[in-house]
Amino acid sequence: MKKLPNYLSVSRILLALTLFVIRPLSTPFYIVYVLCGISDMLDGFIARKFHAESNLGARLDSIADFVMLVVLLIVLYPVINPSVAILLWIVLIGVLRFSSIIVAKRKYGKAAMLHTLANKLTGLALFLFPLFLSFIPKTLVMILICLLASLSAIEELAVHLTSAQLNLDKKSIFTK
Repeated sequence: MKKLPNYLSVSRILLALTLFVIRPLSTPFYIVYVLCGISDMLDGFIARKFHAESNLGARLDSIADFVMLVVLLIVLYPVINPSVAILLWIVLIGVLRFSSIIVAKRKYGKAAMLHTLANKLTGLALFLFPLFLSFIPKTLVMILICLLASLSAIEELAVHLTSAQLNLDKKSIFTK
């Protein structure tokens, strides 16, 4: 049971990669997509419940989240056809995220992505994004998600810059 959370994170990586061969927004797409979401929710829950938290598990979860995000950006790009401004904004968010990883690597000796509340909210918004496409204008959804992602990326960078030690589960810059 102690390794189950890590297996779930690895399964999310593999499931996310299968989205490359499934037609976007089709029934099989949504099935795999929801399975990815379920594995994302369960890995942390199970790890905490069975005291199976580990640095490896936290890293696998972050890697799985990142793989899912990249796959979705690539697969959904033709469907959402974002404007140049949105694309530049996404690149800026990526630069902030990458800068945060570099700061963590230099400061703590290891690359790290935090599990802040803002990062979790961003992950939830990104997860719900394809579902929103059917009833909210896609440009509005993209702007709102980019806003949230920007704030969470800035917060994560600020946490790394101001913290004396690495705490992957820091909830916010406003908490100890």
